[in-house]
Amino acid sequence: MSPYVMLIISASLLLGTSLTLLSNHWFTAWMGLEINTLAIIPMMTYPNHSRAAESAIKYFLTQATASMIMMFAIIYNAWMTNQWTLFQISNQVASTLMTLALATKLGLAPFHFWVPEVTQGIPLSSGMILLTWQKVAPTSIMYQISPSLNMKILITLAILSTLLGGWGGLNQTHLRKILAYSSIAHMGWMVIIISINPTMALLNLLIYISATLTLFLSLNLTSTTKIKSLANLWNKSTPMTLIIMLTLLSLGGLPPLTGFMPKWLILQELVAHNNITMAMLMAFSALLNLFFYMRIIYTSALTIFPSTNNSKLQWCYPQTKKITLIPLLTVISSMLLPLSPLFITLS
Repeated sequence: MSPYVMLIISASLLLGTSLTLLSNHWFTAWMGLEINTLAIIPMMTYPNHSRAAESAIKYFLTQATASMIMMFAIIYNAWMTNQWTLFQISNQVASTLMTLALATKLGLAPFHFWVPEVTQGIPLSSGMILLTWQKVAPTSIMYQISPSLNMKILITLAILSTLLGGWGGLNQTHLRKILAYSSIAHMGWMVIIISINPTMALLNLLIYISATLTLFLSLNLTSTTKIKSLANLWNKSTPMTLIIMLTLLSLGGLPPLTGFMPKWLILQELVAHNNITMAMLMAFSALLNLFFYMRIIYTSALTIFPSTNNSKLQWCYPQTKKITLIPLLTVISSMLLPLSPLFITLS
C-alpha cells in the first residue's frame, strides 16, 4: 500500500476515534464511529484476496446495521426528551436500543458471529487494529452513558460473551480466530462492570489492548497464523516464544502477571455489590479461556516440531519488520501487578 494512502487511512482512524471521544453531541459521536468503520475497510482489503473482500463486506454490513439501530435510538431519544446531548439518554427504549447497537459494534454475544469470521479473513495487522483500536470509540460512548444503561441486559450480554468466547475458542487451530474469541470474552468482562465501576472497565480495556497488541505484533513478526506453526518457533526465535507465552498467561489472568489485576478487581467489585453468583460464573468462564491459551503454550514451548532439524542456526536474512514496541508492550502486559494499589485508589 502506498505510504500516502496509509497516512490518509491512519489519520481517518485517529480522527474518527478522537471525534467520538471528544464529542458531547450524539450526531458527532455517531459520525466518528462511521469514519472509523469506513477507514479500516481499505486496510482490510489491501491484499487483493477474495477472503479479505468477503470479510470486509461482512464487517461493513454488520457495522452499518449497528449504526442504523444506533441512529434510530438517537432520533427516538431526541424526539422523546428534546435532547441531543450525549449524557441525556433517559428514555428506556432508546437506552436499550443503544446498548444493543454498541454490543453489536463491540462484538458481544449473541451479536458476536461476525468477529471470528472477519478476523480470520484479514491480515494480522488489520486484525490487530480491529480487535484493539476499533473497540475504543464504542467503549467511550458506553462509558459516558453507563449510568442510564439497563443492568439486566448488560449482565446477560456479559455472561453470554464470557461463556461463548470461552467455548468458541476451545476447538480452534487458527490463532486469529482464537484471539477473536478471546476478544469476545474480554469485552464481556468489561461490560459486566461498566455500570458498577466504569473506571474499572477502562482499566480492563487498556490492559486487554496492551496484551493483544503484544501478541499480534509478535505473531506478525514471526508470520505465524496457526497453532502448529508455533511448534518450531523456539528454534527460530526463543525470545519471541517466551514473550508469546507470558502474554498468553497474562491474557488468561494468571498471577503474578498484569492480566490478573482487572479480573481480580472486577470480581472484588461484584462480590462487594452482592453479585456473588455472577462473580462465580465469570470466574468459571475464565477457566475456558485459560484452557485454550494453555493449548497454545503447550504447542509453542513444550513440544518439538516433528521433523529432523540438523541445525539450530538460521540464515542471516536482514529483519525488515520492526520490533520497537514489543519489549515495552511485553513489560506493560506482564509486569504491572505491583501497581494494583494505585489503580484501586484511582477507581
